Amino acid sequence: MIHGLAPIRALGLAVMVLASLPCAVRAQTPTTDPSGDTSFNSMAIARDEADACRVPKPPTDLAETAYLRNGYRAILRILIAEEALASETCTCLLDQFAWDQALAALPRFQTSDNPRLPFNVLELYAKADALEAQVVEACAE
Repeated sequence: MIHGLAPIRALGLAVMVLASLPCAVRAQTPTTDPSGDTSFNSMAIARDEADACRVPKPPTDLAETAYLRNGYRAILRILIAEEALASETCTCLLDQFAWDQALAALPRFQTSDNPRLPFNVLELYAKADALEAQVVEACAE
């Protein structure tokens, strides 16, 4: 009689596990919707208004390595900050620029003939940070 209950218990356990899977999946699914009801399981953070004008991460098809993509991102930040300073505008100019402009500006920022390391990303980021600080300072006046 004991041997006859083992398959029934196993089947009952399997049914309980399978029945609870949809609930477990819904509870663990992360969301990036900042306006929704985010649970502790999600590390989504609502974007600040200042982030709306922040240059996004470049698309992966822009360049084959992250080093190059980060350099192009810094170049785009520089171009946007330079335009903001030249036009004396404090509005977000991000929508007026495209990744193609960063690619076209490469010769201006190029420090090496090596196609894998055509520029120094740290220097580009420092320059972008400095120019953006000038924009913030000019707009604060």
